Amino acid sequence: MAKELHVGDCVVRLHRGDITQMAVDAIVNAANSSLMGGGGVDGAIHRAGGPEILEECKRIPQGPGGRCPTGQAVVTGAGKLKAKYVIHTVGPVWHGGKKGEDELLKRAYHHSLMRAEERDCNSVAFPSISTGAYRFPIEKASRIAVETIVEFLRERKTPKEVVLVLFSERDYRVYARVFASMAEETQQEEEKERG
Repeated sequence: MAKELHVGDCVVRLHRGDITQMAVDAIVNAANSSLMGGGGVDGAIHRAGGPEILEECKRIPQGPGGRCPTGQAVVTGAGKLKAKYVIHTVGPVWHGGKKGEDELLKRAYHHSLMRAEERDCNSVAFPSISTGAYRFPIEKASRIAVETIVEFLRERKTPKEVVLVLFSERDYRVYARVFASMAEETQQEEEKERG
């Protein structure tokens, strides 16, 4: 199955493993709206990065009710992680698709990439946002993730490398299927353009 997609001189890679071990410019954290740490990827990043990340999160100006709005993203340093930055984004909780979840998830990826671009990051690693405790169906979420990233790279030409990091074999296989179908679609589009 396909493990990477090329978008001009940028690449989107698929990796199975622990996002806290990625040596990239920025790691994206699937945070909760309080930014105070939690379970899953969020908890793992805070544990691996150390208390400095939480201390920085406490100093970030918050939106209404002292929270980071769903679909937005903010940046802190990365503490003890190999990355330079952690981009904290709040994905949507799944409510059966009736509360704009698809668009909110797209915004979470888009705003994370904007924050990476603002800091001149050449490489960014993403988890599968909202597919854990927030119960967003992974088949749908994976397609939104890959399409949003590819669209951003086509327009902005940066960052040069985006890695989607999946912890479980099951999740990795779902993303690999999306990669395979996207690679096929991209090839067909290029063939049409060449005439």
